[in-house]
Amino acid sequence: MSRHTFIDAARFCCPLRVFFACLCLAVLSGIPTAAQRPNVLLLCVDDLRPELGCYGKSYVHSPNIDALARRGYRFDRHYVQAPTCGASRYALLSGRYGPSGNGALFARAKKLQSDPQAVLPSMPDWFRNHGYTTVSVGKVSHHPGGRGGPDWDAEGSPEMPGAWTRHRMPSGPWQHPRGAMHGLANGEIRTDAGQMDVFQAAPGADSIYPDGLITEASLEELRQLSDEAEAEAKPFFLAVGIIRPHLPFGAPKKYLQPYRDASLPPIPHPHKPQGRTTWHRSAEFMKYNRWGKDPNEDPEFATAVRKHYAACVTYADAQVGRILDELDALGQRDNTIVVLWGDHGWHLGEHAIWGKHSLFEESLRSPLIIATPEASGAGGSSDAIVETIDVFATLADLAGLPQPDFIDGVSLRPQIHGNRPTDDVAISYAKGRTIRTSSDRTIVHRDGYVEFYDYRSGKGETVNVADEHPEIVAQRIAELKKRLRD
Repeated sequence: MSRHTFIDAARFCCPLRVFFACLCLAVLSGIPTAAQRPNVLLLCVDDLRPELGCYGKSYVHSPNIDALARRGYRFDRHYVQAPTCGASRYALLSGRYGPSGNGALFARAKKLQSDPQAVLPSMPDWFRNHGYTTVSVGKVSHHPGGRGGPDWDAEGSPEMPGAWTRHRMPSGPWQHPRGAMHGLANGEIRTDAGQMDVFQAAPGADSIYPDGLITEASLEELRQLSDEAEAEAKPFFLAVGIIRPHLPFGAPKKYLQPYRDASLPPIPHPHKPQGRTTWHRSAEFMKYNRWGKDPNEDPEFATAVRKHYAACVTYADAQVGRILDELDALGQRDNTIVVLWGDHGWHLGEHAIWGKHSLFEESLRSPLIIATPEASGAGGSSDAIVETIDVFATLADLAGLPQPDFIDGVSLRPQIHGNRPTDDVAISYAKGRTIRTSSDRTIVHRDGYVEFYDYRSGKGETVNVADEHPEIVAQRIAELKKRLRD
């Protein structure tokens, strides 16, 4: 599976010109009209590692996502471009390798204001320009609701100007999107993280946490979009961003109940790695109130953290279920492509890390499930390596839109139809850069220091053997530079 080569932005200097060029192409090539195209439902789940029943975690209760996987296609080795929300979502929404910081989309927005001809269309831009109504609810870009300002609700400061027909973020008792992002039950807002519990399970309905309100708004949008699709013969692209299981790990008490007496498997390689790595001190996790406990020193506390993370996964799964049930009730299931995507992984004690931000496997691997109206691929899976940047190309292909050849990703449609590609690689970046192949991982730090892990040894990412494989390391670094156009 080969990647697209870089196309200079000047070729796509005018969004209006792009639109008319694509319209002409559609007419000449017989591409389906807007009225014939399927809808798209994109479900983005924050900090969701493959901690799901359908990914072999039998102790996790995720019946709705598991059901989606049974009727869709599961990618078992999907890797994100960055182990942080903003940069990972930039890659999803642009289809391109990009900056590593959380402000990546805001930087793009600023450039769009100053030099719009130099900015390439995003995924929602592409769908909107081809006749779709595009709507986002919750955390789809980095900020829930997609706006800037001190509380992330400034009307004149969008993360993705012009991309969405409308975007929503119900804040309820959490007052504003910033409050909801790190909110606990019944409107509790994070001010001093040290005074906010790292996990919580309060009794009550789903709506006592922010995702309950996000789901309600999503159901409202689905009904309106379904009505519009019927009345105007106009397909929709609805993106829903669910916050949990992001920190703090708060979910209604009923979702913790299945884990009260559950026996969890041991944490693999739970010790801090020897030598120089992208290990960190789990600052995001450790700043919360932990009642004086450290999960790296207290096994019982570590188990409690893992169970509350699992409860948040089950809570997120319930929201996914409500949205998919509404899609069925509206009669839109058979004409809707559904994608479930985790924006990055999360360490639950592996390498003595509790969080993301490393360049280890646990930070970079996340779920990707695609269900199409077509029967092909139903219940199938692939262990080929794929990347988040592939989602844009895949959805355009499945929807019958012109293929955006200015992006770095490729369509995964052949895999969904049962055609296994030649093995590929995944590129990610944060405190350095890394390239993942089926047999090894190479990490290049900013100062040139290299980590190399050979999975064939059975030791995973625990022993750096870069000195033993200089030729392979050189090949991996060359490929990394080629992909990132160094």
